[in-house]
Amino acid sequence: MRAETTRPSPANVTRAGDIRKFEEIGTHPAANHNAIAEALSFHQGIGVERKAARLRYLRDRWAKRLAGTGRFTLRTSLDPAQSCAIGTVQVRGVDTNKAVQQLWDKWRIIATPINHAEYTGIRVTPNVYTTLEEIDTFGDAMEKIAAGS
Repeated sequence: MRAETTRPSPANVTRAGDIRKFEEIGTHPAANHNAIAEALSFHQGIGVERKAARLRYLRDRWAKRLAGTGRFTLRTSLDPAQSCAIGTVQVRGVDTNKAVQQLWDKWRIIATPINHAEYTGIRVTPNVYTTLEEIDTFGDAMEKIAAGS
């Protein structure tokens, strides 16, 4: 027969009867704190309006290109009062999940499939740092998917 041993609580012993003991999460990496500070500085440096303009420009670059071909359905309004960076597009006649998988497998493009009862589509979310070359690569990839390549 083995003797039972008591293990110490991961929280400080003084908090043994205190529900706040569960607030202890261990070591906090400095990277998270530093990244937030840098992101806030960058955001304040360029300002909300310039950031929004950049994101809309990137979204419009791919969205207007694809909308003009007749092989895609935009599920996001391009009205600046209605949306900013995120856009959802459907490739007509192509399963959304398969299209998203192709984007990743062939071009290493990260996108999210949206499968809703009323519509389906690929959610695209560029970043302020996304280059025009990356946006154009996405447009090329989407056109190839729509063409069946």
